[in-house]
Amino acid sequence: MGYTPHILVVGGGVTGTGLARDLAMRGLEVTLVERGRLTSGATGRTQGLLDSGARFAVSDPETAADCHAESATLRDVASHCVTDTGGLVVSLSDDDPEYFERTESACEEAGIDAEELSGSDAREREPALGEAVERALLVPDAAVDPFRLTVANAKSARNYGAEVKTHAPVTDVRYERGAVAGVEIAGENGTTAIDADYVVNATGPWADEVAAMAGFDLSLRHVRGAMVVLNDRPTERVVTRCRPGDEGDIVVPYDGKTLVGTTAETVEDPDSISETREEVDRLVEEAAAVVPSLRETRSIRSFGTVRSGYDREGTGSHECVILDHEARDDTWGMSTVVGGTVTTSRLVAERVADHVCAKFGIDRPCLTAEEALPGSESEAVVDDAGGQFGLSSPVVEASRERLGSQTGEVLETTGPNPVLCECELVTREEVQAAMRDGTGERTDLNEVRIRTRAGMGECQGGRCCHLLASELYPLSDVAEMDRALDDLYDERWSGQRHALWGDQLAEAMRTYELHAATLNRPDEDQADVDLSAFDSGAAWERGDVGTASGGQQ
Repeated sequence: MGYTPHILVVGGGVTGTGLARDLAMRGLEVTLVERGRLTSGATGRTQGLLDSGARFAVSDPETAADCHAESATLRDVASHCVTDTGGLVVSLSDDDPEYFERTESACEEAGIDAEELSGSDAREREPALGEAVERALLVPDAAVDPFRLTVANAKSARNYGAEVKTHAPVTDVRYERGAVAGVEIAGENGTTAIDADYVVNATGPWADEVAAMAGFDLSLRHVRGAMVVLNDRPTERVVTRCRPGDEGDIVVPYDGKTLVGTTAETVEDPDSISETREEVDRLVEEAAAVVPSLRETRSIRSFGTVRSGYDREGTGSHECVILDHEARDDTWGMSTVVGGTVTTSRLVAERVADHVCAKFGIDRPCLTAEEALPGSESEAVVDDAGGQFGLSSPVVEASRERLGSQTGEVLETTGPNPVLCECELVTREEVQAAMRDGTGERTDLNEVRIRTRAGMGECQGGRCCHLLASELYPLSDVAEMDRALDDLYDERWSGQRHALWGDQLAEAMRTYELHAATLNRPDEDQADVDLSAFDSGAAWERGDVGTASGGQQ
């Protein structure tokens, strides 16, 4: 095969891991570095939508066509990451009827199956839709788990020989003889140099920062959005409001919950992703115009995200752009990729891999559209898994949905296998398998969380975080276990702070009391809490809000 170049991929999101997988499958030597855990950037803060392309059909026809093709591909190669919900694009009585007609025509031009329904027909399929829905398009949208997809990419890349390093932030880009020759990463024992024949910057909203380390000036546009997770699933399908713009337009059902998004605000700093209570309320109110019962649904978590794109006239808002710094900046050794969506991530990785291979005169086919990801190889393995692991049917079913064809490999054990996370029905064996599969340079329970969904249920880890930490013994000492537990608590708390009102505030206080009384974990260094910052609850006691509302008024 001749010389095999070493490619360094910076960024552990769905694009970076997909690229590492593609390049490794083509026989190249690959190292991926990620500053935090996998999915800790934009990938872990997406809407979880496998997009049919319908919502881009008018504004970005090229992306719509890519989404349509790739959603079918991911259903094949990543089936255990996809929940095929179907979707409705709905128009309300006060929406522009012409825009609905343009959307229907654009879907037809892009080859997207879109069946027009009357408002009553749409409500027959989705009874939770409000009376204001006048008509709708039935489209092939679905839900996708970005955590599971990214981890599966990374696992496949490692199976093909790639090295994946998490908690390895890039601190500098190295040069030799005027060309990019690798990077330096930080670790617990100082910095380490990694030599590479080529570097791909796939860090999403932080691509300009990494490019700046190499002396390249990129102009990216950053759009910040907020999203909220609600503890109910009133619709079976993805529901998108048919109107221009990106604010408050989508309801995505996943498991027993609903994700509502998103706001849209241009920002300078991609780290400015903190959402506010006002944004959470506004999102729910916008979604409730389509699905009224969402007003009475408890919010359990909110989070912010930043979508970034190359600031160039004529570039679509979700278009993938590959910037070759040899052609752009007269410097060999590095390219930057920005844009794309979770739905198009495999295709984006293919295009970047083609670009990298061409730099070295390598002509090898992409195999990622043909070979299933780990966990999606065989439906027969999944179908044979039920009833043979000494677990109740709901636990087995939940595990099968997460593990796919790896169910038997993970759950077969001769020892006890209790459920550690009761909300998501995650067993000890699944947690232990995630710990064995960890890619990090240190113990990280958030890596376990994204692999298993442990701690992502109704209590947001309040009743299971300490059980997850206990599984680190005896390989980790008490100090390491305590640090890992703190990191997990901090991550879970960060998404709850703007959803705390009513039932959710009571849940948080019960969790605090539980941890303080049984684990001796109150933070003695924390300043006194300003109770005036919380709602007095007067409206609650008067009965002006529903007891299940969680604060949406």
